[in-house]
Amino acid sequence: MNLTRYDRTHLDGVLAICAAEDWPSFPADPDRAHTVLTAPGVTSVVAVDGNEVVGFAYLQSDGHIQAHLSLMAVRADHRRQGIGRALLEYAGPLTGALRVDLVTDTAEDFYQSFQHHSYRGFRIYP
Repeated sequence: MNLTRYDRTHLDGVLAICAAEDWPSFPADPDRAHTVLTAPGVTSVVAVDGNEVVGFAYLQSDGHIQAHLSLMAVRADHRRQGIGRALLEYAGPLTGALRVDLVTDTAEDFYQSFQHHSYRGFRIYP
């Protein structure tokens, strides 16, 4: 598995993961999704196994203090292999921020495994 910054060649894989998660916003408009994933202040990274995208993370940041994890997912057949943790540990420093905030309703145990302070979401310190 290789971690790298997102580029247009990864779009189909990201869209497939979003569709599998029943997240319609990105698959509904692929050009808009690419624009969002490459917007100023955005850090998007992917996990690639062979030629297949098996996970991605999309963070927004001011580049100095604050970042927000907007979306992250790993393909169901690649979960529980450390890919989610690797994506966050790779992307966090690329944002330039001191901390990463997020909100989750499905993965509290995963995010609690990072050094954090609990608020209504999580603040991760990469």
